[in-house]
Amino acid sequence: MGSLLPDSTDTGDNITFNVDKGNETSPSSNNTSNQSASPPPNNTSNQRAYEASGYCYHVVDGDTLDVEGVGRIRLVGVNTPERGQSGYWEAKDFVEKMCLGKTVYLDIDDAKNYDKYGRILAVVYVDDMNLNAELLRRGYAEIMYIPPSEFDPYTWT
Repeated sequence: MGSLLPDSTDTGDNITFNVDKGNETSPSSNNTSNQSASPPPNNTSNQRAYEASGYCYHVVDGDTLDVEGVGRIRLVGVNTPERGQSGYWEAKDFVEKMCLGKTVYLDIDDAKNYDKYGRILAVVYVDDMNLNAELLRRGYAEIMYIPPSEFDPYTWT
């Protein structure tokens, strides 16, 4: 369903993705095909290019989810309460309601693709909504900006 193809020659924190970003592409001679994730059909107001997409089959907590064909995703720029902390269940329940069993679209952080735990850092879009920003707007998350990042979560509030 969803796909994300890293360049197999990368050995650092960042990887190169074979994606279609409108007029720009990130080709890699080490992969056999270029993959792109199309925007959702109702995304007519803002035609953004997504770097990956897939079916959300598990929500770990309010800022981490598992996407079929992509892997474990950490929502970049936000932090939700951990298990045992006040607000944990509200944040997790909201993300489950919004994402679980749906196709999600990912804008992967070009400045740093992975966190120290190996999770892909991304802004998650579902039903044409920036989930990261919505968690902040509803008070389920706090801003957590860790440079380098292509995203500025302070502009989401």
